[in-house]
Amino acid sequence: MDLQDQLKNLFPDHQLEEAPKEEKPDVWLQEEPLLCKYEKRKGKPITIIDGYNGATEDFKKLAKEIKTKFSVGGSFKDEKIIIQGDYRDQIMKLLKEKGFNVKRVGG
Repeated sequence: MDLQDQLKNLFPDHQLEEAPKEEKPDVWLQEEPLLCKYEKRKGKPITIIDGYNGATEDFKKLAKEIKTKFSVGGSFKDEKIIIQGDYRDQIMKLLKEKGFNVKRVGG
């Protein structure tokens, strides 16, 4: 018998009220749109996400989340997220779900 069951036995008329939990975004959201670019380097396609002006650690968290979500390689260099392959549509959809404004640049 756990604590909740014991409390229900002691106070059968008491109604348990749960406070609504506010979801805080794990990264800072900005007003300006993020730029989602497509390039080819050495003949291979890459997707570049640029234009984030928040904390570097937040942008690194976002890069790691994108890489694990789509199971792709990539890196974080010069305030840009570089993802191997053409994943513009999927990345833009993910960023919009998180609350970012995203602008598609090129192609």
